[in-house]
Amino acid sequence: MQRIPNKQYNLAAPDGLAVRLLGYQRRRLYERFLTECGADPDDAVLDVGVTADRSYASSNYLEQWYPYRAHLTAAGIDDAAFLEQLYPGVRFVHANGLALPFRDQAFDIVHASAVLEHVGSAANQTAFVRECCRVTRKTAFFTTPNRWFPVELHTLLPVVHWLPKSIFRAVMRKSGYSFFAEESNLNLLTSGELRAIAAHLDGFTCKVSPVTFLGWPSNLLLIARRRSD
Repeated sequence: MQRIPNKQYNLAAPDGLAVRLLGYQRRRLYERFLTECGADPDDAVLDVGVTADRSYASSNYLEQWYPYRAHLTAAGIDDAAFLEQLYPGVRFVHANGLALPFRDQAFDIVHASAVLEHVGSAANQTAFVRECCRVTRKTAFFTTPNRWFPVELHTLLPVVHWLPKSIFRAVMRKSGYSFFAEESNLNLLTSGELRAIAAHLDGFTCKVSPVTFLGWPSNLLLIARRRSD
């Protein structure tokens, strides 16, 4: 039996404990976004990678919780135009994060949560981060699950994602999780891999830091701040 994920690339039931815990962690990610980026009411903010999913209470959390929606643009490959009606002030743009249709430094802050692991190869991941940084004037804020967290957050399977990636993908194909066997759908990162991506950014000061769950780093943050020199 093939397990088909929702638009969040996730298999968890909307009313399950896993999704309630997901909402708790996303609230913590949002708080870190506010702390790290210090968003001003007049800052132009771009949220890259919004989803068409409406089954999870914390889907598109920035559009839900950010108070300055008149300056918030939501972009993604999904049709999420409903965000404009659901959250008045938000502007939706259909766009691919690897080729954003915006000029250089068009926004003060760029936010991309749980997108980096879904853009494909390491080269694509680097290109995605660089493209988000191209359009920010001040700060780009990225979140991604930590590969070394003991539960894989999309499949809810324990430790199998710790296997070498080629073996992990083979196991996924043979056990009904073929969607997650494709690198284009899921390519988990470690903190070292995130730092390697940051090393390709010219003109930015970068920080990689964890967000923990029960003391274990469950998510990783990459905060890239444009230098003024």
